Amino acid sequence: MIDFEIRPSGQPVPDAEREAMLRSPGFGQLFTDHMITLRWSAEQGWHDGRLEPYGPFTLDPATSVFHYSQEFFEGLKAYRQDSGSITLFRPDANAARFNSTARRMAMPELPAETFIRALELLVAHDREWVPAGEGNSLYLRPFMIATQRGLGVNHPSSEYLFCVIASPAASYFASGVKPVTVWLSQEYTRAAPGGTGGVKTGGNYAAAFVAQQQAVDRGCDQVVWLDAAEHRWVEEMGGMNLFFVRGGAAKEGETAQPWIATPPLTGTLLPGITRDSLLKLAPQLGIKAVEEPITIDQWQAECAAGELTEVFACGTAAVITPVGQVKSESATWTIADGTPGPITTRLREELIAIQYGHHPDPFTWIHKVC
Repeated sequence: MIDFEIRPSGQPVPDAEREAMLRSPGFGQLFTDHMITLRWSAEQGWHDGRLEPYGPFTLDPATSVFHYSQEFFEGLKAYRQDSGSITLFRPDANAARFNSTARRMAMPELPAETFIRALELLVAHDREWVPAGEGNSLYLRPFMIATQRGLGVNHPSSEYLFCVIASPAASYFASGVKPVTVWLSQEYTRAAPGGTGGVKTGGNYAAAFVAQQQAVDRGCDQVVWLDAAEHRWVEEMGGMNLFFVRGGAAKEGETAQPWIATPPLTGTLLPGITRDSLLKLAPQLGIKAVEEPITIDQWQAECAAGELTEVFACGTAAVITPVGQVKSESATWTIADGTPGPITTRLREELIAIQYGHHPDPFTWIHKVC
């Protein structure tokens, strides 16, 4: 186990000021008193672990991360449960994905127990920053950047910085569970086979901003990405995975047999932890869950025929968000009546109930911190 030196802040935010901030934290705008840092070098391996006051880094202008984007991040949440306990949701899954990304980015892996220990340490030290109330949480952002000084693309960096920061957060979308309108991007591509679409590296998001702005200009909330080769297979929405619900409405005299489907992991879309959780949770609720591809033409036709009754996006930040309407250069259509459907609503409620401790956790996903 790698040790962390504890260097508490001498100027933490006063209690009254912090409490006022937590009444309306927004998302990703406020940060706690401390952060975790840990360094790696080819000579020393992982070393110099610290919990220290939150603050800026000093980096040389020639630092590798600025020029070659060798960096990536994770995202997960800490919750204040009804019992008063503060917990994490599936941090072991984040640790595994962190190391999978590190391998793809030619960066050093971090022992899973050290990754989780860093999260526990920061959350326990800044536990007063975990807001109460359903929908509120402490968003945790572990990340790693290349810190070698010098230019040159013949080899990866020989030095890295791992860091964890924490941000109290309300719902990701201000509208809460209000359905979002999405824009089908047929001009831009998020990822191609063999690329970095399956990992959380910042370059994926930087390349997405132009299409996201295009979506906003057309009155949409988010972008839906299509495959790079044919521009017809649905992949994911912004930083979230998509699910399609069929069989949610029963014919007269019949019992509805709903099932959900999400595009398979092909290396071009993110293996979301919320996605994986829903694939495991849905069958426990009597809802069949499968991974299968879907085209934009199929999406539109099945909506028109009433076969596809709901669509929702899922991710750590947004949890589950219904999709109400789809727009593209050539068509616009609404999913069912454009309101949140019963399967979307039930899955969202059940997942949140586990995260906040309202329901028992049948999967041992909850990791108690303090």
